[in-house]
Amino acid sequence: MRFIYLLLLGVILGCQNQAGSSQEVQKNMQTKAQTIQTATFAGGCFWCLEADFEKIPGVVDAVSGYTGGTLENPTYEQVCSGMTGHVEAVQVHYDSTQVTFAELLDFFWKHIDPTDAGGQFVDRGSQYRSAIFYHDEEQRRLAEKSREELRQSGIFAAPVVTEIRKLERFYVAEDYHQDYYKKSKARYSSYRLGSGRDRFLKGTWQDAKAVPAAGSWQSFKKPAAEELRKRLTPLQYEVTQNNATEPPFHNEYWNNKKEGIYVDVVSGEPLFSSRDKFDSGTGWPSFTKPLVPGNIVEKTDRTFFMERVEVRSKKANSHLGHVFKDGPKPTGLRYCINSAALRFIPKEEMEKAGYGEYLKDLRP
Repeated sequence: MRFIYLLLLGVILGCQNQAGSSQEVQKNMQTKAQTIQTATFAGGCFWCLEADFEKIPGVVDAVSGYTGGTLENPTYEQVCSGMTGHVEAVQVHYDSTQVTFAELLDFFWKHIDPTDAGGQFVDRGSQYRSAIFYHDEEQRRLAEKSREELRQSGIFAAPVVTEIRKLERFYVAEDYHQDYYKKSKARYSSYRLGSGRDRFLKGTWQDAKAVPAAGSWQSFKKPAAEELRKRLTPLQYEVTQNNATEPPFHNEYWNNKKEGIYVDVVSGEPLFSSRDKFDSGTGWPSFTKPLVPGNIVEKTDRTFFMERVEVRSKKANSHLGHVFKDGPKPTGLRYCINSAALRFIPKEEMEKAGYGEYLKDLRP
């Protein structure tokens, strides 16, 4: 966390010299620095965990490294041997005014297999086991509470074996491991696809998302905010409830080419069809028109000193994204939508999921 403080200090002091208001700038720096906190998680390959955590609004940085063992300054090769006691881990630096430690815990559980004591997915060995390394007693309390709630949820039939341990020393991994998903996109994507991580997570947490039972979206009633926080990931909550925007090109559906429909992640109301999806080059899912126009509400958005047209879902009132008049024919429109606001229903599952009536919209 020290390097973040220094970074903030350097930026602000630079502004200070130019503006000449040292006391006010220093006070702002101290206030901002106080909100930056650190959490440490292990969940298999740190490339994947780092990439996942950096998608969360409020996360300043995620750093890959090693912890849990006794060997000082271990190398990647030494940790990979499984003989050091260390695990691959990620240290998450986050703004506590934007995302809480409890929300990070919820996100963590939904991105690992907490029942696997021998590693994570394709990566086997003690160096890939899952763990939460707490920094203080409050983090320990919240971590243990969160783990117990997961055990009681019944989501996993097997025992939850993720460790909760006190953080002793975190060693930053070699430079080439940092932001690997950005530096080596092709290799990272190939590894992640073959690891089985995303297939497991999607299959496990599909039912945990805030989507009603098949065919029941017509009678949907929006739950209270606290209930939504439990059902949604932090990113889904921030996007749908607080109008946040997810990162381009690093979201679930921007490059999805499968046939099916996209429904609201909160209510399940049908919104868009794969038939109307196109590659806009923006890094977000884009559509030429809604599947059910009545399920889309348009509002004027004057944030960020510009005027745009926001689109929201009718029943859930979820923020979805914006619509622009620069799309392809026949409509000339581009509905630019956040993946985090959507759930994709593959064509082969639509009938079973209660969306059979929309199969006709997928036919040429």
